[in-house]
Parts: sequence; C-alpha cells; structure tokens
Amino acid sequence: MKIVIETKENIAKLAAQQYAQLLKRKPNAVLGCATGSTPLGLYTELAHLNKEGKITFKDVTTFNLDEYVGLEPTHDQSYRYFMNQNLFNHIDVRKERTFVPSGLITNNETAAQYDKDIEAAGGIDLQLLGIGCNGHIGFNEPGTPFGSVTHVVELTQNTREVNSRFFSSIDEVPTKAVTMGIKTVMNARSIILIALGASKAQIIRDTIKGEITPNVPASVLQLHPDVTIYVDKEAAELI
Repeated sequence: MKIVIETKENIAKLAAQQYAQLLKRKPNAVLGCATGSTPLGLYTELAHLNKEGKITFKDVTTFNLDEYVGLEPTHDQSYRYFMNQNLFNHIDVRKERTFVPSGLITNNETAAQYDKDIEAAGGIDLQLLGIGCNGHIGFNEPGTPFGSVTHVVELTQNTREVNSRFFSSIDEVPTKAVTMGIKTVMNARSIILIALGASKAQIIRDTIKGEITPNVPASVLQLHPDVTIYVDKEAAELI
C-alpha cells in the first residue's frame, strides 16, 4: 500500500499521471469510475490531458462503482448523468463503452450480472475509490461481507443525510442503491483511493493501520497488492 500526502491540486495531477502511464501501456484499459465531489479534480485533469492530446480514451471501457435504485439515467442526480457531465462529455471515450449499473435493477440476481460484464471486458485495470467517514467504499456499508459481488443495498440514514446535499431534501434521496461488491472492487488489478479533508482523518487511519474487518469496509484494501492512497494534509493528520 502506497500513501501519497499532497495538496488537493497535486493529487489530481499525480493520479492523472497514473492513468496516463496505464493508457500508454494499455490503450484499451478497463477503468473503474467513482462519483461524488472527491474525483472531480482528477476528472478535470484527465479531460485536460485528453484535450492536449497527451492521452486518449477511444479504446477504453469504463465501469462505475454504483448507482441509485429508482433514478433514470437522465435524472440530474443519477450517477450516469454525473459521469456524462463531469467526464464522459469532455473526453473521446465511446459512450457505448461506458457502463453504470442500471438504476432499474431491483434484485441481486440481476445485479450480479454486472460482475460477469466486467469479467467479459477483461477485468478492471484501475479502480478509483472515494471513502465514506464510516469506511464505506462504493455503497458497501460497514458489515458488508468481503466476498460480496454487485448487489442491491439499503442506504443507511447517515449515507442518505450526507448525500442529501445534492437533492432538494432528504425525502428525495433514494433509499436503495446498486453497488459493486467488495470482492468486485478487490478484483481490480490496481486501486486508487482519494480522501480529502479533516473529516476523513480517522477513517484513513483505521483503513491503513486498523484491524482488517467488515466493520471498516475499506480496511480490506490492506490485503490488495497494488493500492495507492492519495490524501491531503488534513486527511493524513492521524497517520
């Protein structure tokens, strides 16, 4: 596990260089994408490198971590909409090769097909993650089995409250989501996790130095052979 402590701006640039190196080596790489405010700097940097002709996504395939159940892809809070607005519309990726779990999935049997789709594409080369204050990765809340594949989850009240800032009110926040499982994430060949701000300091400490336990889902990353954790000074203050 490699820990990089940098400014928010430099984290975006350094992480983007990791992508650039991968795409140079493997132009048809499979990328695992994340949403939320954390990856925005990285996505801006990737779009910039693409515009400058330093990298191309034309042969790339992407798979997103998760999606809200019940939201159409055109809903402005769906993660499909987020990815289009913040990355896909600004790079030369082919939209038909960008995959986000369907918000219309309602059962685990259908959800698990997503893992088969990832496998059929050759597996994820580089998975991007953020982290929740309780250690969740994707929507895998504390207690999620490490052997889980893509599945439907009931969102905790805390997660809904945190995400309510993107909606008019908490009542509009979906109660369920479909998410890659922890096993799905761990199957990626390389993983980047980005954490910013003092609110993430304790969970970053628990993730890196704490017991490996389903109670801290991100702690499983200690078992992965190729993880880079990018943190700013505030998120790194307890490590």
